[in-house]
Amino acid sequence: MEFNFSSFFLDNLEAAGAIGGYVSLSIIGFALISFAIKKRNNNVSVQIGPKWTHPIIGSFLGAIPGCGATILVASIYKNKNISFGGLLATFISTLGEGSFVLLGASNEASVAGNLKAYIIITIFGIVTGVVFGYFFDIIGFRAKSENIQQKNNEDLNLSKTKNTSVSIFVQKLGFYVILVMAIFLAPGSIMALWGGEIEAISSLTYWLSISLTITCIIFYYINKFTFKDHDCYFSYSNVKSTMLHAILDVAMVVTYVFIGLFVANYVIDVLVGADTFDAWMTSSVHLVILIAALIGVTPGCGGVIAVAVAFITIPNFPMAALIAAAISTSGDGIFPLLAENRKDGFIVSLLGLVIALVVAYLALVIGF
Repeated sequence: MEFNFSSFFLDNLEAAGAIGGYVSLSIIGFALISFAIKKRNNNVSVQIGPKWTHPIIGSFLGAIPGCGATILVASIYKNKNISFGGLLATFISTLGEGSFVLLGASNEASVAGNLKAYIIITIFGIVTGVVFGYFFDIIGFRAKSENIQQKNNEDLNLSKTKNTSVSIFVQKLGFYVILVMAIFLAPGSIMALWGGEIEAISSLTYWLSISLTITCIIFYYINKFTFKDHDCYFSYSNVKSTMLHAILDVAMVVTYVFIGLFVANYVIDVLVGADTFDAWMTSSVHLVILIAALIGVTPGCGGVIAVAVAFITIPNFPMAALIAAAISTSGDGIFPLLAENRKDGFIVSLLGLVIALVVAYLALVIGF
């Protein structure tokens, strides 16, 4: 059968946009809830509880979908209001933005399968976070504090470039275009969770999904290369700032979902062939787990998003490999941690990788 690249390209754009319609609801909703909680509790630097509870609290915070919890805990840790064990537990249990891929709409896998995977990953993350969080707190481990960046960076780049055409696109045009398209696509994406669709607007939905993906890619990379010092850990000063950061997260997730889908499907369908790739995945599961852990430990959410996409698109992709990526990832919370305390950031990442491999291979042995 002759390979049609344009059709292949459009189908992957559409699939990423369909996921984005649902993902936007989750990310924006969580961002607004976090903003409301933060406004109600003005002083987030207060210790979150007795030290002996920190690994438990950290694990459950990390299990919240998205990167908000890791970003918040990294900020709390900077002020010495949570133990190293609590910090490590949060980073171990988080699935970052990869959680939205598993919870989002997908034509590649059943809703029940995605939800089951998400529950399994969450349980493994929470238990592992609690166990190792307590272990490092009991032995009294904590790297020496090394503050590298003391100044407040909130909205620094936005204020520097507020009069440029690029900032107008980021803060106004791109922001509202993505928001409107995501809201329009959300009902159809939710229906897709149960294999349904709104037939009357199916053609419009198809092209809007493609448009959403393209716009998100442009928005994400313009922001990335223009605001070089920008990270999503800036304090959210108002609703607009909170929404802007949420839309940036949506753009990032959709971008990496598209990249993951395109690469995975191209490798499977074109370069290797579905049957050959399926046989390779089955025979080399130990190598797949190692690769997934190494991809997951890369800073940010791109790695775990790619592995989550592989899980829902590649037949017989091992659950243990997804567990490895989920535990090794630190999400976007690693950025503020590295900025404030580089040594602890590297230690958390290294420990996360080692723990991920141990737990993933153990999971494989017991049948996951």
